[in-house]
Amino acid sequence: MRTLWQHCHVASMAQGSYAIIEDAAIVTRAGLIEWIGPHGELPEFAVQRTVDLDGAWVTPGLIDCHTHAVFGGNRSGEFEQRLQGVSYAEIAAQGGGIASTVRATRAASEDELLASGRQRVEALLRDGVTTLEIKSGYGLDLANERKMLRVARRLGEVLPVTVRSTCLAAHALPPEYAGRADDYIGHICDALLPALAAEGLVDAVDAFCEHLAFSPAQVERVFIKAQELGLPVKLHAEQLSSLHGSSLAARYQALSADHLEFMTEEDAIAMAAAGTVAVLLPGAFYFLRETQLPPMDALRRHGVKIALASDLNPGTSPGLSLRLMLNMGCTLFRMTPEEALAGVTQHAATALGMGHSHGSLEAGKVADFVAWQIARPADLAYWLGGDLPKRVVRSGQEISH
Repeated sequence: MRTLWQHCHVASMAQGSYAIIEDAAIVTRAGLIEWIGPHGELPEFAVQRTVDLDGAWVTPGLIDCHTHAVFGGNRSGEFEQRLQGVSYAEIAAQGGGIASTVRATRAASEDELLASGRQRVEALLRDGVTTLEIKSGYGLDLANERKMLRVARRLGEVLPVTVRSTCLAAHALPPEYAGRADDYIGHICDALLPALAAEGLVDAVDAFCEHLAFSPAQVERVFIKAQELGLPVKLHAEQLSSLHGSSLAARYQALSADHLEFMTEEDAIAMAAAGTVAVLLPGAFYFLRETQLPPMDALRRHGVKIALASDLNPGTSPGLSLRLMLNMGCTLFRMTPEEALAGVTQHAATALGMGHSHGSLEAGKVADFVAWQIARPADLAYWLGGDLPKRVVRSGQEISH
């Protein structure tokens, strides 16, 4: 069925800018955008259905390119403890921190993880999200990483959202490998990654490169195995210190390097040359009350594409709103509303290896878009929370939440 969507204005986000089309028309067919442009230039089409969008502003469907939406347990108690003066070390000594999430995730059934993950993902969908990434990394053994990735796949089947699943087995050291980080990396490379890739559960491979996680040399072993398996890589890098993980990621043509508060100008140059996207995570910056800002000037100066994401996770960014991250990107990282919107559309798509098909409203791309009843595109970064009136279209079909 060919559908004409009209009486709207479009912020197409082509080439990462608003690329506004006033009094626009969009023609969709078979889940794709067949034509888009000013209504006065609309060619003759045999249209089966016409939809009046009542003057709405249309943007691409929002893309959350970094989440840990599948996990067991709840760490709000630790949040309360920290605010009462208990240190991270003391919480960890009590069995808290990521270890508590690993225990809870291992103890949860697949159906239990699906039910809790569904609630979190549905909150993101209410913000206009039509595509998201979900990472593993709280199982830390083959059976439980498999369980998490299966849940990620199932969420994409039971909800109207496109899900990319990322294996983050190199997230933390599991208790059974205490003091044996190299052995655990060997297990990931020799057994875990090949098995999960063979089962079709992995779209990309991630790791956490940090003093409290894994060294650049250990991460490189994971990247080499991912390359052998034909899987793209990405990296948690430069969140707490400078280990030049983002430059390492660039050497392996990573889709993205994420966090980046402590990256250097040399890292930015390497990422620009490789086309690696900088994924900024203001929710974690805010929640941890960090003070080291990502080097925005260097990223802009060298033309690194900048994406934004929720980093939805139980420990450092329990964020259920991608639109809130737009505002945080503007207020905390001094991004413009246009940069922020590009960061959750075109550049987020590129960070998932989907820039050719998603992230902007152009002929030939997937017809994922949101018709917002707002005054201008900047409103998406301006309003704090709430549920803005909108109509969500995915693959050319209107959906309701």
